Amino acid sequence: MPNPTAAILIIGDEILTGRTREGNAHHLAGVLVQHGIDLRQIRVISDDAPTIIAAVRELAGAHDHLFTSGGIGPTHDDITADAVAEAFGRHIGVREDARAILAAHYAARGVEFTEARLRMARIPDGAALIDNPVSGAPGFSVENCHVMAGVPNIFQAMVAGLVPRLAGGKPLISRNWQLMVAEAAIADELRQLAADHPEVSFGSYPFVTDGRYGTNLVARATDEAALAAAYTALQAMFPEGQ
Repeated sequence: MPNPTAAILIIGDEILTGRTREGNAHHLAGVLVQHGIDLRQIRVISDDAPTIIAAVRELAGAHDHLFTSGGIGPTHDDITADAVAEAFGRHIGVREDARAILAAHYAARGVEFTEARLRMARIPDGAALIDNPVSGAPGFSVENCHVMAGVPNIFQAMVAGLVPRLAGGKPLISRNWQLMVAEAAIADELRQLAADHPEVSFGSYPFVTDGRYGTNLVARATDEAALAAAYTALQAMFPEGQ
């Protein structure tokens, strides 16, 4: 059986304007690889309701899982929850279990539970909550769309609780072989190697160190035997590597 597929939707004007460096997709991509979920697309969009709605419908419809990051906080521009609810045709409102989680979180810290903070208890009908052990405010899963915070440490905590509960497949395994040779000089041989091992993905990644050109060759596959055979062939083709 093929691995489940996924897309990541990063939501936030702060990413598109360069104010914030995006790292959540990078983190989640590594987790998904280990869990056997094949990431097919990463998209970054603005805090615009029609754009979010259209992207959620498209990506959730084309993949087994859609993961979103950003836009579920307490302020006026946190519109992701409403947009996702509309994308799936769900009513959204304050839900008692989410409200209780937030009330307990703020009471334990002696912090006032304001109307703005109550916004974070608004959950689409039928959604399952995603635990947030860092700041209390839960994310949620509605159908195959998993909606999480944009703050990196909160996002990572949500991912840690969510992904192990999802059905995965075979983890993608990779092996690296480094050559101090320019990428263009080995392109023909690498093309032949890829043709000889169609079940393995080969990538070449050039670098420069101390004024010398080099290339990292990476072989990837979910089948360990196929990867081992391809990697042996790679080493034999470029014996000067390491």
